[in-house]
Amino acid sequence: MGPAGQEREEDEKPLDPAAERLRRKMVRLLAVSIGIMLIGVMAVLGVVVYKTLPQTKGVGAPTVSVELPADEEIVDTGLDGDRALIHTRAGGIDRLYVVSLSDGAIVKRLDVGRKGATRVDLENAASR
Repeated sequence: MGPAGQEREEDEKPLDPAAERLRRKMVRLLAVSIGIMLIGVMAVLGVVVYKTLPQTKGVGAPTVSVELPADEEIVDTGLDGDRALIHTRAGGIDRLYVVSLSDGAIVKRLDVGRKGATRVDLENAASR
């Protein structure tokens, strides 16, 4: 080795014990900081991946009751997303109920009649 190699070896003198303790503390602090940063980055990436995954929507509670009048007979049912359509008939009058599947609440009630016929006409036709 030439003179440059000798200068490098001479410059690296052993540190005094106080400086060595300080260096070890700094290295330990660096390792802990890097570990905390890696855990933080992993947590953020985990949340991003979780939010981008498709979410399955449940239909709410396993058992939901729908209160319909006692004299109505269920004719037909249909499903659309988180809502159900229940077609009922009572005394010749048809009704459609839109029901929320999550809580069983009746969202909308539609009375179905014939064009130009009144409710009295429909009831009279049903009683014949």
